[in-house]
Amino acid sequence: MATFFYAALKDNKTIVKGRVEAQDAAEARRKVRDMNLIPTSITSTETQDKRKGRTWGKVSGLSLKEKIDFTSTLEILTSTGIPIIEALLFVEQNSDSARIRNITHDFRSQIIAGATLGEALEKYRNIFGRVYIGLVKAGEDSGELDKTLIRMLELLKKQDAVKGKVIGALIYPAIVVLLAFVAIIIMLVFVFPAFDEMFNNLGKPLPPITKMCMSIGVFMKKFWVVCISALVFAIIGINQAYQYPPIRRAIDAIVLRIPLISDMMKFSNFSNFIAVLQVSYEAGIPIVDCLFLANLTMDNHLLKTAIMQVATKVQQGTHLSVALKSVSQVPTMMTFMIATGEQSGRLGDSLYHCVNYIDKKLDAVIDGFTKIIEPLLMVFIGVLVGFMGLALYLPLFQAYQQ
Repeated sequence: MATFFYAALKDNKTIVKGRVEAQDAAEARRKVRDMNLIPTSITSTETQDKRKGRTWGKVSGLSLKEKIDFTSTLEILTSTGIPIIEALLFVEQNSDSARIRNITHDFRSQIIAGATLGEALEKYRNIFGRVYIGLVKAGEDSGELDKTLIRMLELLKKQDAVKGKVIGALIYPAIVVLLAFVAIIIMLVFVFPAFDEMFNNLGKPLPPITKMCMSIGVFMKKFWVVCISALVFAIIGINQAYQYPPIRRAIDAIVLRIPLISDMMKFSNFSNFIAVLQVSYEAGIPIVDCLFLANLTMDNHLLKTAIMQVATKVQQGTHLSVALKSVSQVPTMMTFMIATGEQSGRLGDSLYHCVNYIDKKLDAVIDGFTKIIEPLLMVFIGVLVGFMGLALYLPLFQAYQQ
């Protein structure tokens, strides 16, 4: 006996899916008809596994896009009244991602054994995060899992949009600087050595900047393995150093003092923070727990520590707006809107307006950053080109003058 997956039409209007045990596809089709269903497709387990490339293995992580796809499909199915087990079965059989198929298979097994979706998610806390799990649990407790999934989907899409905006603003100057340094390396390693014989025939001592560039180029050409190894170790060392809490705190504090960069980092952090705060509050989670969940989205250590102090003050009975006013980095408009919401008893609406306000400010900051960084990059490139040109042609100018 083999297992066959089927899709069939019920009452000539509803598509249902399931599985049957049969010797072959023909018998499976007959069994489906015996259930007063009209089969539309019959697929064996072997065919499914071959088509999907299915392997029930350990999942190390999911991309943000995969989380969005998973949540979107689950939200659509649950909102139409499909039980969670059948919804997970659909995702397991139809997802294009092998990692999602593996996870949903495990989810479905745990739920069949008596666990809730929130409890099943706990096994993958490092993948989905405490914010996702906390909101799903709140939705299950309130009986509004479908609405919570809608909020979670909006939150994930927002995080993806914020990430895209920040990366988009930084990637252009990063590429320009990288290309500039590549051009300099080519000049030092290949161009300057080509002028070595000409410079020697001049019979005059080279200017200091030319001599320095020649020496650097010769060293890089002779010890290129050492240079590449040093660069790789430097990148690894910087990355490891950033993981060390005292160094990370110092870097995060410096970032908040750099013009333009500080505003972009601050508003991108608060954009995710206020969005999670609003979604978790609407899900019925207590405000203190909302603050702890929202604080998990903060990347800057200084801001994260400040918000933890805010949560402690709120836990002790302080109003949220009053506690937020003690943090200098929190936008004044944001605290004012939250204070208005607390006074009117419509904090949820105020948080929603805060989300829109922070998003508009982030867009304005990124737009301003882009407009200012372009002329700065032109100046940077001009200085580099001028320096390299001066180092290359200064000996010739001196020879002509003599």
